[in-house]
Amino acid sequence: MSKKTASKPASGKKAQAKPPVQAALRIVVVVPDLEIEDPTDEHAISQAERSRALRIGLLESGYNLIASLPADVFLADRIGQLQPDLIIVDAESEARDALEHVVFATRDARRPIVLFTDDRDTTHVRDAVAVGVSAYIVDGLASQRIRPILDVALARFEYEERLRDERDDARNALHERTVVERAKALLMERQGLGEKEAFTKLRKIAMDKGLKMAEVAQRTLDMADLLS
Repeated sequence: MSKKTASKPASGKKAQAKPPVQAALRIVVVVPDLEIEDPTDEHAISQAERSRALRIGLLESGYNLIASLPADVFLADRIGQLQPDLIIVDAESEARDALEHVVFATRDARRPIVLFTDDRDTTHVRDAVAVGVSAYIVDGLASQRIRPILDVALARFEYEERLRDERDDARNALHERTVVERAKALLMERQGLGEKEAFTKLRKIAMDKGLKMAEVAQRTLDMADLLS
C-alpha cells in the first residue's frame, strides 16, 4: 500500500502560526442604583436603559465584564477581590459621589478609570482628571466608540504611570545622594577624614555587607543620632 502524503498549501509556503489571542480586558462597571420604583419615572427608566446599553456595548466589543458594582462603602473590598484591569464609572448627576468611592477604592492599587456620563455640567472635569480619571466621556455610549475610548484611556494611564515611576526614581535618587553626602560630612567632621576617604569608607562598608551606599549612609546617621 502506498503511504499517503500530507497535503501542502498550494502556494508552497509554510502556514504561518496565528498570533496568540490576548486575554480580554477585565472590566468592572460602577453603576448607580438602577432600581425603578416608579414605572412612570421616565428619568429612571432612561438611566437604566443607558446603563444596560453600556454593558451590552462592552460585551459586544469583546471585553470581559466581570461585575457591576454599586458605589458604596464596600466598593474597595470588592475591587480588591476582583482585581479588574479597568474601572468604568457609569454616572450622571451623582458622578462626583461615585468618583469619590472609586478613587478611595483604588488608592493603594491604581487602575485606569473611565467616566461615562450624560451630565453636561463639566465644571468638575479638572477635579476628576486630577484624582486619576483617564477619560471623561459625555454622550459616549455608542458601541463603535467604546473600544477607541478605552484604548486611549489605557494608553494615557500607562503613560502617566511611567511618568510617575520616573519621578519617584528621580526623587529616590536625590534622597539617596543627600543621605550619602550627609554621612560623608559626618565622617569628615568626627573622624577627621577627607571627602574621598569618607566616601571610600562608606563604599567599603557597603561592599562588605552587601548593602547599598544609601543604606550604609542612613545607618551611619542613625547611629550618630543615638550616640549624640
